[in-house]
Amino acid sequence: MLKTEVIDSIVDELFLAEKHGKAIPKLVDRYPGLNVDLAYEVQNRLIERKCRDEGTKVAGWKLGLTSKAKQEMMGVHEPAYGVLLENMQLQSDGSISLRTLIHPKIEPEIAFIFKEELKGPGVTVAEVLQKTDYIAPALEIIDSRYQHFSFTLADVIADNSSSSRFILGERFAKYNREDLSLVGMVFKKNGAIVSTSAGASVMGHPARAVAWMVNKLSRYGQSVKPGEVVLSGALTGAIEIEEGDVFSVSLDRFGSVEASFTFGKGE
Repeated sequence: MLKTEVIDSIVDELFLAEKHGKAIPKLVDRYPGLNVDLAYEVQNRLIERKCRDEGTKVAGWKLGLTSKAKQEMMGVHEPAYGVLLENMQLQSDGSISLRTLIHPKIEPEIAFIFKEELKGPGVTVAEVLQKTDYIAPALEIIDSRYQHFSFTLADVIADNSSSSRFILGERFAKYNREDLSLVGMVFKKNGAIVSTSAGASVMGHPARAVAWMVNKLSRYGQSVKPGEVVLSGALTGAIEIEEGDVFSVSLDRFGSVEASFTFGKGE
């Protein structure tokens, strides 16, 4: 068990790593007592610190490690979640500067926006869909604060599951009982298709990932509030972003979103 002062020290280290854009060594190598539950405690305190020091507030949640392939690659048996803050959301108009990030990558996602609170335990896929208001395409920019983008499950959870920035399609589509497992996705880089996928690539159904997260949140007295966004998990592998890249994601029946990136002084 890690002492409170150790957890506070970890929070401070992660906060400053992101603030200054400087990667740090993995935590578990230095704090072998850091398990998943303690990592979520670190995450909660990190979010409190960011809300206080950056003058922002919670906008929603994101899932990671939702595919079996990614879990096997990382040697873990379950997904992870993180928190989205209002100051993480970017607009797709103009060129977006990523100059403050360490080693950003981008993923296409299905975003849920909810009309009612989702509170576990016992939340089902059916309840997730019943309380879904809108569905939107999303681009998530992830950025690990660890050297070489290398981490364990506990490391990544403590680091807010590599959360960094996110962009939603400007037009939300009202959810009308479509089978989200069958929704097709096309992911493009600089106009060329880099991958295609479907909602089923996220735990068989993206709402299953959301249900898992909501039930996990209940262990910490948390829930998904009305109006909050949930990014349900990457539909493909993450791609590194380079100067001048333009990425887009299109979802059948739910629209598309496109953004261009620079590492200069834009934004």
